[in-house]
Amino acid sequence: MHEMSLCEGLLQVLETEAQKQGFQRVKQIWLEVGELAGVEIDALRFSFDVVIRGSLAEQARLNIERPPGKAWCMHCSTTVTVRQRFDACPDCGSYQLQVTSGDQMKIKELEVE
Repeated sequence: MHEMSLCEGLLQVLETEAQKQGFQRVKQIWLEVGELAGVEIDALRFSFDVVIRGSLAEQARLNIERPPGKAWCMHCSTTVTVRQRFDACPDCGSYQLQVTSGDQMKIKELEVE
């Protein structure tokens, strides 16, 4: 389950930023996890709860935004929404798509004390 390692990396970022910025506790975290990021949200939430025990984020609330996948269709020269990688263009049926967004995972915002 790679979601566990993602959460461990998230905790490392929080601890590093706490040292740099001088906060003691994380109250809320807003993550952006694109639909094409290959992250199982339920597994991410479970892993988050396990990883943050005893840390500065122990009582933190995890908020997750799920932006849709977007791709550029080389055949019809348009940006389309895709639900998963290797889908056909919903407009023309071509498989010549270049993913342009929705494959990211990033920390958007933190609420700290």
